[in-house]
This record gives sequence, structure tokens and C-alpha cells, in this order.
Amino acid sequence: MAKGEGAESGSAAGLLPTSILQSTERPAQVKKEPKKKKQQLSVCNKLCYALGGAPYQVTGCALGFFLQIYLLDVAQVGPFSASIILFVGRAWDAITDPLVGLCISKSPWTCLGRLMPWIIFSTPLAVIAYFLIWFVPDFPHGQTYWYLLFYCLFETMVTCFHVPYSALTMFISTEQTERDSATAYRMTVEVLGTVLGTAIQGQIVGQADTPCFQDLNSSTVASQSANHTHGTTSHRETQKAYLLAAGVIVCIYIICAVILILGVREQREPYEAQQAEPIAYFRGLRLVMSHGPYIKLITGFLFTSLAFMLVEGNFVLFCTYTLGFRNEFQNLLLAIMLSATLTIPIWQWFLTRFGKKTAVYVGISSAVPFLILVALMESNLIITYAVAVAAGISVAAAFLLPWSMLPDVIDDFHLKQPHFHGTEPIFFSFYVFFTKFASGVSLGISTLSLDFAGYQTRGCSQPERVKFTLNMLVTMAPIVLILLGLLLFKMYPIDEERRRQNKKALQALRDEASSSGCSETDSTELASIL
Repeated sequence: MAKGEGAESGSAAGLLPTSILQSTERPAQVKKEPKKKKQQLSVCNKLCYALGGAPYQVTGCALGFFLQIYLLDVAQVGPFSASIILFVGRAWDAITDPLVGLCISKSPWTCLGRLMPWIIFSTPLAVIAYFLIWFVPDFPHGQTYWYLLFYCLFETMVTCFHVPYSALTMFISTEQTERDSATAYRMTVEVLGTVLGTAIQGQIVGQADTPCFQDLNSSTVASQSANHTHGTTSHRETQKAYLLAAGVIVCIYIICAVILILGVREQREPYEAQQAEPIAYFRGLRLVMSHGPYIKLITGFLFTSLAFMLVEGNFVLFCTYTLGFRNEFQNLLLAIMLSATLTIPIWQWFLTRFGKKTAVYVGISSAVPFLILVALMESNLIITYAVAVAAGISVAAAFLLPWSMLPDVIDDFHLKQPHFHGTEPIFFSFYVFFTKFASGVSLGISTLSLDFAGYQTRGCSQPERVKFTLNMLVTMAPIVLILLGLLLFKMYPIDEERRRQNKKALQALRDEASSSGCSETDSTELASIL
């Protein structure tokens, strides 16, 4: 266990030959202080690193909240075709994560690092594909293929950006406290990115007068009306609004990527440089998937993430048709995201003071009462705003905690497998893989559910069955998923005591590996004993 390993590291000196101790003692003491200084990250470093998380969240928020209603009411893709686009796009996005992780694990270190070249070369293609997602082509019969192509292309490129960026957490510093602090900066910026995505997409699109039909008696009438009004001025203005929002978001994506590239430098672990070649990908994958804490962590967060993704994917439709707030949904989204942004520092303090597992139980479960209130209350704008602000508190916890806890799992793995390195992209890519694949399934099922319930494209109102379905998708289904996730989380073994033991043992390993008085053979012996 980690506690035992920490104890062994404390007594390792007594197991070493005297000659090794004498040769390493003085250099280790001389180098210890400067090494610690090197691990300190400035506020500028943390901000540059944190800004790299904004592109993924800005684009992901815009797509998550608006792509479904855009496909249904602006591009006028049928519900079944829209469900295919959403499911295949998310499923492909999930598949690319381990594939990119495989390629990254085989990438050599360059003057820019091993991860940064992926970020540099993926950015131009990502912004082009993102812009074309929000463009309505002139060939209506091929629209499904158009959106499927550029949605999958964008998700591939953003994966090539986000997987190495996520793994970069382990390479900006070897100090656990510094990584936790940088993660808090990152989560604050990422939630702020969702605010920007929501504000830009919501406010620009919300100003456009999207035409709708007051009464849709039959699919034939709906089809004729849609064809008749497809080229109206108001509909073209709505399309232009989506393109304008996409252009602004693309600019933000490029600016944040440039700041990340110029402001962050990768650092290799001292003991990693002395090891042999990186572990083979599939062997590393087998070891990662057999690491108990990792499986328990991703299983618990899989259900809680699905809950919030169901809310995200259906929230605009829920506000528009179930609550009747067609002209307020963008402001409600802003209330949620602003609340989440302001409470990220509070959750960072909470997890430092009370522990990360406690923060999971308190933060994630706090969404349940508000979801129940939304399900039971009558349509009331003031109460809805109050619930939105309160829900943002739970959203902040859902953003911060998974990325704050993954480095703890990786540290635990490194102690159990001290001779293997290069597995960080596997940890991050497969966590994202499981989350995205499940979210693709959930979005596909939810869109199909709306189709079966009788969703009317571009209707000013929807049948009662559609309203009831949206209510279930935004309230009851997320509540069940949250409760399941919290039950599974009780099996997660890394508490605060184990984190402290792991930190102590890893620091001992780094100190000994950095000692200039040790030969390569002695360093291997030290790592083996620890």
C-alpha cells in the first residue's frame, strides 16, 4: 500500500551501502534547495497554462448548449438525422482520445517538448472545422454529411489539442501543491471559458429573430412551411448570427493557444530521464486499466459527468419549450456559468481544507435539490434564476474535481510502477474517452427520445409529450446518475492520508534521482529500493 511505501522511503537510507550514502549525502543537500525553487510556478506561468484550457471549453460549451437546437431549428435537419450527427460525432470524438494518446506516447521529446507540437499543429485545422460547423450549405439533401464531416474533423483536432494539454498538468511542475494550484487556475479559466462561450453564442444568437410556427398540424404542413420560409430574411439573419458567434470564438481559440505555446514549458521528471525507453503503449494501457484507483475514479465521474451533460445538451430546449423562456435562455446560461466561475476558488479552498473526496460528496450532491425543485415547480422566471445561480455552485465542483484528482491517481501509479514512464497521456485520454463516448450515447438517445415524443422542428411550442420528455432529461435522469456516481465513489481509495504518503515517497524518489553524486547504477538501485 502507499502508506507502506512511504514508510520504506523514509528508511531507505539504512538499506544502502555506506559508500553510496557518503557520495550522495552532500550533493543532495546542496541541490535540494535550488531544486525546490525551480518547482515554484509564477502567477504568470499558471495563467498562461490556464488560458490553454479556454479553447476547449469555449467551443465545447457552444456546441454542447446550441448544436442540437441549431441542427433542428436553423439547419432544419430532422431529429433522427440530428441524433445520428450528435451520436457519431461524440463517439468519434471519444475514439480519437486513446488514438491520440497512443501517438503522443510514441512521440519523441523535441526542443518544444513532447506535447506542445501537437497543440501547435492542431490549432489551425481546428478553427477552420469549427467555423464550418456553423455554416448552412446550399445543398439541403447533403447537410447531414456536411455536419457529420466537419463535426468529426473538429473533434479530432480539438482532441489533438486537449489530450496533450491535459497531460501537460504532470509536466509543468513535479510539486503536487503547484500542480493543484495550477489546476485551480485552469478550472477557473475553463469555467470562465464556458461563460464566454455561453455569452458569445447566446447573446449574439439570442438577438436574432428566429422564425417559428405557431401551429403545426401535420408533418406535411410543417415540411411545406419550412421549405417556404427557408430563404426568408429572418432565417438568414439567424444563420449569420451563428457564423458571427463562431468567428468570435475562433479568435479566442487562436489567442489562447498562442499564449499557452509561448508561456508554458514542459519539464521532465528527474527520475524519468534516467530510466530506459518509455513503456510500450499497450502494455502501459494494460497496467493503467488494472490500476484500481483509476478505474474507480473514472467510473464514479462517468455517471456524474453524464448527469451534467444531459442537462447541458437539453437545457436550451428545456428553457424554450418546457419553461416557456424562449428569450431568456441565454441569460439563464450566463447566470449558471458566472456562478460557477465565482465559486471555483471556494471549492479549491474546500478541497484543500476538507479533502477531495469530501468535496465530491458535498459539491456534486448539492445539484440534486435544485434539480428536484426545477422538476416540481411551476414556470417562474425569478425562481428559475435563483435555481440557476445555485446550480452553478455544483457545476463548479464538477469542473474542478476530476482534473484535480487525476494527478493523484497518476502519482499513486508511479509509486507502484516506478520504472515505467510515459503513461500520463493514457490516463488523461481514456478518462476523456469514457466520458465522451457515454455523453454521445446519452445525447443520441435524448434526441431520439424527442423524435419519438413528436418534436416539431421550428415550432413556437411543442406537444405535452415533448415537454415531459425534456423535463425528464434535464431533471430526473441527471438525479439518478448523480446518486449512482456518488455510491460508486465510496470505493475510491485515495484519501488525504494516502495522498500525503504518496507525496512524501515521490519526493524522496526525485531527490535521490537528482543527486549528482550518484552514478546511473546507484540511481537505479535507489529507485528499486524505494
